[in-house]
Amino acid sequence: MSTIRIQTTQNVSLEYEIASAGDRILASLIDYGLYFVWFIAWSVLNGEYHLSPGGRAGQVIPLLPTTFYMLACEVFFNGQTLGKKARGLRVVRLDGTRAGLGDYLLRWLLRPIEIVATSGVVALITILLNGRGQRLGDLAAGTTVISLTKRPSYATPLAGEVAAIAGYQPVFTQAAALTDHDVALIRKLLYHGSKQENYLLLNEVANKVKAITGIQTSLQDGPFLKTILRDHAHLAVHGSV
Repeated sequence: MSTIRIQTTQNVSLEYEIASAGDRILASLIDYGLYFVWFIAWSVLNGEYHLSPGGRAGQVIPLLPTTFYMLACEVFFNGQTLGKKARGLRVVRLDGTRAGLGDYLLRWLLRPIEIVATSGVVALITILLNGRGQRLGDLAAGTTVISLTKRPSYATPLAGEVAAIAGYQPVFTQAAALTDHDVALIRKLLYHGSKQENYLLLNEVANKVKAITGIQTSLQDGPFLKTILRDHAHLAVHGSV
């Protein structure tokens, strides 16, 4: 199974398995199966309650959910359609940042060309030849599709603690409010500064973090800041809970 290493903005290196072409096809089949269920449901409801206005509008209305399904799901479900959720797949950016509306939009706009018009042949060939699991839409958006079935391998011992704890839940979700500069300062202070200098700095930085985030805790400064780093690393990958 091919893997890809992504360096996040928090300087944490994550290694993911690239979603296989087979898994992506199965995810798409699940999504298209939902299309089929929708059309059946619409036909039954329309026949029973006469929902369609008739004419051109009547032909367009049932197509709207399937037209925007992929885009809406990826936007609102953090890079996953229901098919991707079922197969444990997710769209991510190659630079480690969270994919946004523009990225999902590019993938969606190219879908008719490489998937609908060619029955997925162009997309499949591009994915197999690319080496990073990217179809044309991914190449345009700077994204790929990863498998979430195996936990990512973290390059730093601290971030590795997050992966080592099954079902890790952030202690302080307010850690997401910290900037990359704040996180880098905390990490440098905890792991690269001298212990003699750190005592006063730890207290100063801990108080600054509490002021920024509004956190109130009885944890000592060192354990508090380590928890903040773990929580921030987790939230950067999985989003806020």
